[in-house]
Order: sequence, then C-alpha cells, then structure tokens
Amino acid sequence: MFEKGEYLVAGNKGVCLVDDVTTLNISGVNKEREYYILKPVYMPGSTVYVPVDTAEDSLRRVLTHEEADVLIHEIPEIPLLDTSNDKLLEQEYRDCLKTNNCEEWVRIIKTIYLRKQKRQAAGRKETAVDAKYFRMAEESLYGELAIALDIPKADVATYITSEMDKQAG
Repeated sequence: MFEKGEYLVAGNKGVCLVDDVTTLNISGVNKEREYYILKPVYMPGSTVYVPVDTAEDSLRRVLTHEEADVLIHEIPEIPLLDTSNDKLLEQEYRDCLKTNNCEEWVRIIKTIYLRKQKRQAAGRKETAVDAKYFRMAEESLYGELAIALDIPKADVATYITSEMDKQAG
C-alpha cells in the first residue's frame, strides 16, 4: 500500500503525490471502496482517483535517487528500438510509453535522437511522429528524474549530460 505524501508514477498522468487514501462520498460509487487521491505534480489543478484494490496495475513508486543515478549511468548500454519498419514504429513508441518504465522511455529518446541526426544529415526534417513521441518520453522521464534527484525538471537534461560526460571522461 502507498502512503499519503509519497510520490508515484501514474501512467499518462506522470508523477503524482498521494494526497489522501480514503473512501469517496460520490453517488454511484461504492462507499466501502478505498481510493488513492493523487495530485499530478506537472498538471496543477488535476486530481486522479485510483482504487486501492487495483492500484498495483497502474501505479508504481518513483525511482529513488540511487536508482535514478544507476539508470543514467546505464543509458549508453540501453538498446535502441528496432526501427527497420517505419509503419510499425509509432505503435512501438506507444507500447514503450505504456509500460511506464524509465528504460523504455530512454529507448524511445535515444532512438528518435539518432533518427533525427540521420535525417538532418540527409537534409530531411524530423517526422511529426518522432517529434511527438520524443516530447512524451522526455516529459515522462524528466518528470520522474526531477523528483527522484530533487532537482528542477528543466535541469534534468543538463544533469544527465554532465553525468554521462563524467562517465566518459
């Protein structure tokens, strides 16, 4: 069970703070069933209600600081997505995002970054699909790493780069 005040990752809502664990007094809702009341960190004013008895399927704890550092140091070894079939690529991006897994988000970011470099070298622009999923994966990953590392979300990319530079040097 998750506790009030804990940070969780809630699917496409991103990082959320557990605001309360309670029953809901709403007509048509089972008055005995407990819910997590979640406040998405990067969507002010939003609230997410997740039944406690089904939460394991859709919620997980945010990485610890140590886990975030391990992930960042493993980035060079995280494999790219198989991009041999452009028609299946968007579905693969979607599937990776749905896993709610940081390594999968890194795979999307690395793959699209390299695809963009290749396209630019050939005088072509980034595809709209790549741009869309790059943003989504970056939002998810950077949002979680910001909380795990206790730094502003805007500083996450710089932090990752400096950590990878230290590792390489």
